[in-house]
This record gives sequence, structure tokens and C-alpha cells, in this order.
Amino acid sequence: MARKKEYNESEVVEKAMNLFWRNGYETTSMQMLEKEMGINKFSIYSSFGSKHGLFLESLNCYKTKVNEILEKFKNADNGIEDVKQFFYDSVDINYKGQHQKGCLVTNTYNEFSESEDELIKEQMGSFMEHLKSLIIEKLKTDTSKSEELVLKQANYLLLAKHGLAAASRVNSKQEIEDYIEMTFYNL
Repeated sequence: MARKKEYNESEVVEKAMNLFWRNGYETTSMQMLEKEMGINKFSIYSSFGSKHGLFLESLNCYKTKVNEILEKFKNADNGIEDVKQFFYDSVDINYKGQHQKGCLVTNTYNEFSESEDELIKEQMGSFMEHLKSLIIEKLKTDTSKSEELVLKQANYLLLAKHGLAAASRVNSKQEIEDYIEMTFYNL
């Protein structure tokens, strides 16, 4: 007879997500996960298969959390101003007493950029393509812009979002706000 889990799976995944977010995948050890999650290695392996499986679940948890921001962005109808507000919303978590810095997706994207891990690359690529398509949709509301300009601006803004996520790990709130304002100054 299988043992009954004595923990809430979504709660322990969220704890693991926060640990991966702070430390990255490679730096996070199984011992750190056991301590943070409050469960033993056997339970981690039993529920998630491996550290990698737990990390994938952590990424899904993160994406669910940021989905609210993405939905707000998707449903807004003020073009480039929506993209700017999305930038503000995406870094706002760093200044609300949270200990997380940057974006877990961007951090993972950077950490796994040289990796052969196809599952992680697929998840990161899918997330970035979705974000880029939303940016393009907002930029297209300005009908005076050519397709070529929209694509160039979307690429620029996607890269600026990566830079913003990295900068939010170490820069002050004022520096981040200045970065966002200057990013959109000439758009």
C-alpha cells in the first residue's frame, strides 16, 4: 500500500521555486531543497522524479504566478503604453518585500543558454515567443509603423526586458524606473 503524502505538493513546489529563483538550478543542491521544502529526498524523487523534474514543476509554478501580469498585458488596449506598464509590473515584485530578484524565466534562460537541455530550452523558447507575440500585437496598434519597424522594436523590447530582469537583481528602484522610462523615450 502506498504511503499517503504528508505535504501539499503545490506548497513544496512553490518553496522549491523560490529557492531555484534565488540560487539558480546548478547552485541549488538536494540538501538545500530538502531543508527549504521540509521533505526528504525520497519524497522529492517520488513526487517529481528528480531535481530536474522538480525544477520543471517550479518553472510551471512561476509561469502560473506571472500569468496574472501577462493576462493584464494581453487584455490591455493602449499599445506601447501597455508594454511600458508590463515592464513596470514585471519588476514590481522585487520592491514589495520579496527576496526574489529578476525574473526566474530570464535567470533560467541565461543559466541554460549553453545547455543541451531540450526540455528547458523548449519551455524558455515558448515563453519568450509568447511574450514577443504580445509585444508585437501592442506595437501594431500604431498603424503608422511598418512590419519591419514593429519587428525591430519587438526584438529591442524583448532584449530590453532581459536587461531589465538582470538589472532588477542589483539596481535600485529609481535606477530601474529610469531604465524603463529611457527604454520607451523614443518609441
